[in-house]
Amino acid sequence: MFIRKREQLDLLIANVEKTIAAAERRAEMTDKEKFEGFKQKMIEENERKYGEEIREKYGDEEVDKSYRKLKNMTKEQYEEAERLSAELKNLLKQAFATGDPAGELAQKAADLHRQWLCCFWESYSKEAHAGLAKMYVEDERFAAYYDKDQPGTAEFLRDAILIYTGMKEE
Repeated sequence: MFIRKREQLDLLIANVEKTIAAAERRAEMTDKEKFEGFKQKMIEENERKYGEEIREKYGDEEVDKSYRKLKNMTKEQYEEAERLSAELKNLLKQAFATGDPAGELAQKAADLHRQWLCCFWESYSKEAHAGLAKMYVEDERFAAYYDKDQPGTAEFLRDAILIYTGMKEE
């Protein structure tokens, strides 16, 4: 009788453990849920670091549009933006080596930069692109990012984008 009772309890315990394990598996986040959380975290971090500054500079509406675009991005669209970013970084290094911001490689880099921006901006304008390019040199945080591997890269990219957008002042 005790053995039989023990077998029943063992069976009951095993069943409870399986139920808990099944419930835990169901509670695991899907890749889509993880990606949604990742995007939300990016937005929150950007808002914490730069929110006041970018809202003052571009206005609440433009910042909110950009955040909405990011929130609505699919994983594939985000991966494309990351691919463009990596390609831009590589091409920019090659273009910088030529020393010619008007050259073919630099202009391809400026176009890649435009494509990358369009992943995050609701609408593109040459004026906004040129303004951002100028900020890459004026804002030490941007300059440090672009000049990290090769000093002068931020100025080179600015010049390439100003030529690309037709905003280069002679």
